[in-house]
Amino acid sequence: MASSRPITTTSYHNPERGHQHGAGPHGHAHSHHGDAPVRALRWALGLTGVLFAVEVAGGIVSNSIALLADAGHMLTDVAALALSLFVAWFSRQPVNPRKTYGYLRWEILAAFVNGAALLLISAWILWEAIQRFGSPEPIAGGLMLLVASAGLVVNLIVARILMAGARDNLNTRGAYLHVLGDLLSSVGTVAAAVAIRYTGWLAADPIASVVTTALIMTGAWRLVRESVDILLESTPDHIPLGAVRAQIEAIPGIESVHDLHVWSVTPAVVAMSAHCIVREASQHQHVLEHIHDAMRLFGIGHVTIQLERDEMLERERHLHA
Repeated sequence: MASSRPITTTSYHNPERGHQHGAGPHGHAHSHHGDAPVRALRWALGLTGVLFAVEVAGGIVSNSIALLADAGHMLTDVAALALSLFVAWFSRQPVNPRKTYGYLRWEILAAFVNGAALLLISAWILWEAIQRFGSPEPIAGGLMLLVASAGLVVNLIVARILMAGARDNLNTRGAYLHVLGDLLSSVGTVAAAVAIRYTGWLAADPIASVVTTALIMTGAWRLVRESVDILLESTPDHIPLGAVRAQIEAIPGIESVHDLHVWSVTPAVVAMSAHCIVREASQHQHVLEHIHDAMRLFGIGHVTIQLERDEMLERERHLHA
């Protein structure tokens, strides 16, 4: 006589950690990525860190708030590159009985702290820029132009370094896109420096700083919002929960679905769990295989399903509310 106990199955795959072998996230991870992306990130971080220091010093010496704003944007690159390196190293650490997902969510915590700090820095830059609209201060336009031009060149070099790895490595791709966004900021700072150097139009400095800071705040707010959503285990924006439910309920043999959850462990690792009523025990394996196949359509790689032959209303009343 077939057992009527619920059946639970779990599959797991983390694209940033290589393939996991085993029935759950406890298998051994084997990374298939080479060291090239890590070397590229190290070079990019070194160059960007040096440029950040130069822009801070140049902004203070030249009295340019636009350079300081660009340095603030450069700080986001330093943080993003450092985070990418950290994740590249930490993703190789094995899972253990206490850390069944490994240390992936350090990435999310670091992103939240990074975004919150950038919002505070941006608020200070905006305040300084507003002050200068009313009372412009003298600026060393030549030094500002020199430093801003160096920033533009370094951003181009860093983008070129990261370009190759960005094609095949998701982690490197995120850092690469971050640097591309900084190129626009550098162009604006160079334009402001040219205006000040050759026309003496001091208002170009706070205008450029406001534009740069707006870019920083947009990215920082998105970073904070996305990290909070992941920490709260919200359903990812790109996955419609109703469509997931409909896809599961359309599988022959499934009578109903309840306690359906979809959440992100990290942006690259999406998980789903659900309870399904399947009366015929002979259909359980068929149903499980179809659910796993269907979830791949949504990019969900970690699937946990509990199959039940009979409703468990009394035991799971809180799930059916």
